[in-house]
Amino acid sequence: MTGTVERAGLIDDVESRLRRVARTVRRSMLDAMPDGEPVRWLYGPMREYPSRPGKALRPALCLSAGRAFGADPNELLGIATAIELLHNAFLVHDDIADGSEMRRGRPTLASTHGMAAALNAGDGLAIVASGVLRRATRTLDRDLADLVWGEFDTMALRTLEGQAIEVGWQIDNVEDVGPEDYLNLIMHKTCWYTTIHPLRVGAIVGSRGTVDLAPLVRFGFHFGAAFQIRDDLLNLVGDERAYGKEILGDLYEGKRTLALVHLLSSARGADLDLVRDHLRRSRAERSADTVRAIRELMDTYGSIAFTIEYAEGILMVAEQYFEQAFADAQPGPDLDFLRALVPYVWARWR
Repeated sequence: MTGTVERAGLIDDVESRLRRVARTVRRSMLDAMPDGEPVRWLYGPMREYPSRPGKALRPALCLSAGRAFGADPNELLGIATAIELLHNAFLVHDDIADGSEMRRGRPTLASTHGMAAALNAGDGLAIVASGVLRRATRTLDRDLADLVWGEFDTMALRTLEGQAIEVGWQIDNVEDVGPEDYLNLIMHKTCWYTTIHPLRVGAIVGSRGTVDLAPLVRFGFHFGAAFQIRDDLLNLVGDERAYGKEILGDLYEGKRTLALVHLLSSARGADLDLVRDHLRRSRAERSADTVRAIRELMDTYGSIAFTIEYAEGILMVAEQYFEQAFADAQPGPDLDFLRALVPYVWARWR
């Protein structure tokens, strides 16, 4: 009982702080949006995702890591806002590529405004993110600003590489994928811009470029991998109202999640034929009955249990790397929050 109470308290504390960060960054994102026309076809759609409540994990990591390494909070807000704006741009484009129908509990931009308007909105968010970052780095000395811009360039390329790999696996119907391939995918697609980059750029600003980045990469990768695997699991077992996205959407999209990778390697006979036939089809051709059948096969072949055990192992490694990554950080609320995030990512339901 004590463990349950402690876990509930940890979740409440972390989510309370994330909500505070989300409110601040949401205001900052919306303040950065251009005024004028065309509102209906560009600036209105651009505001939709930033207006919707999100987890705000990325800006929270940047702000807390930066302060833990000694940064002035005023130096960080613009950078954190730029990270979240770029995240929203990626989400718009992800939803188009995946054919997703729900984002943060509401219809996607492509569903309500059409693909062309959604593409323009995603491009616009990326352009605004660049402008916000440019203004934020004017207060830094030239060398430090160059380091921050270099981090953004690297993060954006790593993320695009991951997106390309995931899309390529679906286009070429790649079936020979193992857990190591999946981890390489999410290292690029998720970890770099969700955890590694926000931690690194915050620490760089806070330490004035002197921090050892290698331990932050090791921690950020394992932390981000656990975050992504939890997200994959929530898509299979979560509640759509709490999760905010389409439950079983990954199966409709044919994404090679860790659970699906395990199923492909474990299923036999007609079960394996069913999975392979499903993956060969386009999203429009995939039926609800087949999606439900594959979800049931994941229970039959232990794919959900395997995924849970695998992620818990990664999370244990992340906890070990945390102390190395923040060995030179200042004790205090920011460091405590960062430490609490590690168990939180596994306990969350959205």
